[in-house]
Amino acid sequence: MVDESYLQALTSYASLSKDDVVLEIGAGLGTLTKMLSTLCSRIIAIEIDDRLMKVLKEELGNLSNVALIKGNVLEITIPAFNKVVSNPPFHISSPILYWLFNQTFDSAVLTFQKEFVERLVAKVGSKDYSRLTVETYYFADVEPLRAVPKEAFYPPPDVDALIVRLKPRKIAPFHLENEDVFHELVRTLFTQRNRKVRNAVEGFLHKLGKERKLVDSLLFQNKRVRQLAPEDFGAIANALAS
Repeated sequence: MVDESYLQALTSYASLSKDDVVLEIGAGLGTLTKMLSTLCSRIIAIEIDDRLMKVLKEELGNLSNVALIKGNVLEITIPAFNKVVSNPPFHISSPILYWLFNQTFDSAVLTFQKEFVERLVAKVGSKDYSRLTVETYYFADVEPLRAVPKEAFYPPPDVDALIVRLKPRKIAPFHLENEDVFHELVRTLFTQRNRKVRNAVEGFLHKLGKERKLVDSLLFQNKRVRQLAPEDFGAIANALAS
C-alpha cells in the first residue's frame, strides 16, 4: 500500500496508544512501519523477502522501537503483542486469519481482498456463506471499515480491497463441548454445502467411529448445509461430541 491516506486510515482505526505493542505482517518497504513507530510503544515487523529486509534495515535501522524479524509469520515464534495493523499478502489471508485465532491480542486492523471480506461477513445461505464465515463468527467480531481501490497499491493488484477490524470475542457466542469436533464438522459439511445435513453428515459419523443410525437423532437433519447458522453447527457438534 502506497497511498498515504489509506495508511493513515489503518493507524486511525487501530486507536493506538504509547502502551501498545503492534504486530505488522509483511512490512514491505516500511512505510506503514515508520508511521506506526510514532504512535505506539513497539513494532514487531515481519518480512519474509530478503531484498525487502535489506531495505527495511536501511530505512528503519535507527528506530529503537522497531523489531525487524525475517521469516514466515505462520512458522516462527513471535514476541507478545496486543494489536495487529497490517497489509498482509492477499494469497495467505486464510492462513493468517486462522493463525490469529490462536493468538492472544486485543484487536487487528487488516487489509484483505474485498471478496475475502465478503465471505467473512456473509449471511447464512448466501453464495459467500462458508466455513470461513462460521469459524470467524465463533472467534471474532468483524467490522468492515473502508474500501481500498487497487490504485492504492504498487504494483496494483487485480482486485479491490477492504480494511476490516477484528476483535476476538471475550465470550464465545455459543458453548462447544469439543472445539476440534466443531471445526472438523464445519470443514466436512461445507464440502457438501447443498446437501441435506442427514446425508452430508454420514461420512463425518464414520470418521468419528459413530453409528450411522445416530443421524436420525440429530437436529436440523433436513436442512441444507448452507442453511445452518453458526449456532446450528455448534448444536450438531455438541450432540456428536457427547
